[in-house]
Amino acid sequence: MKTLKINGREVTFSDEKNLLEVIRKAGIELPTFCYHSELSTYGACRMCLVEDKKGNLIAACSTPPREGMEIKTHSLRVLKQRRMTLELLLAEHDRECTTCHKNGNCKLRKLAHDMGIEEIRFERKEKNLPVDDSSPAIIRNPNKCILCGDCVRMCEEVQGIGVIGFAYRGSRAVVTPAFNKKLSEVECVDCGQCSVVCPTGAIVVKPHIEKVWEALNDDSKVVIAQIAPAVRVALGEAFGLKPGESTEYLIVSALKTLGFDRVFDTCFAADLTVMEESQEFIERLEKGENLPLFTSCCPAWVKFVEYNYPMFLNNLSTCRSPQQMFGSFIKNYYARELGLPRENIYVVSIMPCTAKKAEAEREELAVDGTPDVDAVLTTQELIRMIREAGIVFEDLKEEPFDMPFGFATGGGLIFGASGGVAEAVARMINGGHKRFEEVRGSEGLKEAAITKDGREIKVAVVHGLKNARELLEKIRSGKVKYDLVEVMACPGGCVGGAGQPVPSDAGTREARAKGLYSLDNRMQLVRADENPMIKMLYEKWLGSPGSEVAHKYLHTHYRPRRRLEGTGIKFTSGQGKVDIKICIGTSCYLKGSYDIFKAVDRMIKERNLEDKVNLEATFCLENCTSSPVVEVNGRIIDNANPEKIEKLIDQLL
Repeated sequence: MKTLKINGREVTFSDEKNLLEVIRKAGIELPTFCYHSELSTYGACRMCLVEDKKGNLIAACSTPPREGMEIKTHSLRVLKQRRMTLELLLAEHDRECTTCHKNGNCKLRKLAHDMGIEEIRFERKEKNLPVDDSSPAIIRNPNKCILCGDCVRMCEEVQGIGVIGFAYRGSRAVVTPAFNKKLSEVECVDCGQCSVVCPTGAIVVKPHIEKVWEALNDDSKVVIAQIAPAVRVALGEAFGLKPGESTEYLIVSALKTLGFDRVFDTCFAADLTVMEESQEFIERLEKGENLPLFTSCCPAWVKFVEYNYPMFLNNLSTCRSPQQMFGSFIKNYYARELGLPRENIYVVSIMPCTAKKAEAEREELAVDGTPDVDAVLTTQELIRMIREAGIVFEDLKEEPFDMPFGFATGGGLIFGASGGVAEAVARMINGGHKRFEEVRGSEGLKEAAITKDGREIKVAVVHGLKNARELLEKIRSGKVKYDLVEVMACPGGCVGGAGQPVPSDAGTREARAKGLYSLDNRMQLVRADENPMIKMLYEKWLGSPGSEVAHKYLHTHYRPRRRLEGTGIKFTSGQGKVDIKICIGTSCYLKGSYDIFKAVDRMIKERNLEDKVNLEATFCLENCTSSPVVEVNGRIIDNANPEKIEKLIDQLL
């Protein structure tokens, strides 16, 4: 143990990586905007400045503690500097706080109040930058951005995507997607983790609250809710409960009070997913085809594969997610039981996830333009609706889920935690009541092995898309081999979804996961095939797992996606007879497409073909299963090289 002095008091420290951690351990909460323990140290906001004994102002987040240091956390000089920094931030900030999505949970507004900022001495700078609401999951308002960089580092360091970054310099600096495009035009997977770390209202969840209110007040609609497992162990945090405390029956009561006609449990649909996915896995295992089987419950992960790894699309399970299975059997089966057309059933999902909003809008998951899931409310949005309706949550009386889709096994409950899907499938494959705790925990990658009929089945569980990318590259190169791989985009799985109450740090996520496993431990039925309501659904409607009817209503397909929408960049402008487009998207770029571009450009100039050949760099030609890809007069050339292109040009000319 070592010691240093904070405000004249001796404090011990050991392995803390910076002064900020030591100061907080001493019971002093220094303000920060850009510091998150799970992200790299950035030191941009300068809110955590402290003064050392020499009178120097130093950033506590980026300064390692040293034996014998003496610092002051609230000297007059430090307090003056913090207030100045806040005033400068507020001078450039869109201060329409009363109508901001982050109202009531804005760190900038809280710090301004805590530090006594009563006036701003600097002239207000109006940004008037366009608000980007093109994404189905989140809204980006650059006028509220304070350039803390939290969203940039989250997208790059944790998710490994990097669709947003800093552009320009000085007073013109902004955070934006590439080429100032909209989020819907780049490879954003809608995970929403950027909104989790954003301290202001610059990135927020796209709300479905108004259209749900409209449905609840439409007498022609039967409004049905489903509640995801992770919601029940997080929603109570907004009403004074600890993370992990389950409130599912209070949530049912709240939804009934809001006016929902039926309230069912998504865990039931999770059991259904296990039935279908287990059957699919066994069939693939017997045939030795399209292994490893990747789970498909996480729509952000599915979209990540569609954008970045189309060569693995056949490895994705064709099973719909529990949300979409629920919507399908409600609209196509339960509607018949009620004697109603599917248009009169309005399905609302209560989810921890922002990507579920995008999933519900996929055209593959609709019938004649009518979606299987009509609206998706995040946990945050349901909290807002409860408060808007004036419901005193803690005074509600618990109510059970409606039947027949309100009964689930422990296997369905644990879907909300990283490793839950793999464990539920393993329980089915292995039989018995054994719980597979090897796939639980907060590690980025977990491995386990189960035995079926004397054969060892290798299982991997990964969460966070950067971890997923690293695993995919190892599988692709043949360094590792698995039979079943579960992937969740959000850290910790669904318990850490972007729609959950914030903050959502590692400790909070672990407590929520522990709450789900605690519920599972109380269940006598732990395997999906033990659910009597699931058996009823197969007997009355589906037939058997993997049947033709089950495939029609419970399975889907995927497609490659363009990583960047929009026109390419032309480098020759003649009225040529040959049009060449060379993909410089990430997958092709890593395989040498830029070298091909330079070689073809050089060849065109050396042979004086500028007036006969139009050369263009484009962002994606889709279907890049055999990169690099080049298009010549509309013809796709896989595994392209300069020699192939030159030969084709000669033929065409």
